[in-house]
Amino acid sequence: MSIQVTMLFHESPEGFAARTAGGAEGEAFWGAWRAYAGALNEAGIVRGGNALMPPATGVIVKRRGDAPQVLDGPYAETKEQLGGYIVIEVADMDAAIAWAARCPAAATGAVEIRPVLPMNG
Repeated sequence: MSIQVTMLFHESPEGFAARTAGGAEGEAFWGAWRAYAGALNEAGIVRGGNALMPPATGVIVKRRGDAPQVLDGPYAETKEQLGGYIVIEVADMDAAIAWAARCPAAATGAVEIRPVLPMNG
């Protein structure tokens, strides 16, 4: 039996800057991600995912009472911000941890792993 997990990539401000950097810095950033995504795809475990735009492009919506409150990003008061996610299907959490450890974001930020909640019904 296998499990699906979502790996959430928390990137540093430097990681977000490297996404749009030219030259060797940008190529190193995207080269590492291409190699990692290629390995995931070659293993046949990817079920979905996307990279996200920088935190400043997002908003947070809360509803208190009848009116929505909209806050411009970035919202979280942390050094790392969510940069993207991939859903993978693996044998167990140990396998998910091994894949997360290979992720480029693990070297400069963090990779959070969460099992997907099965929706039975």
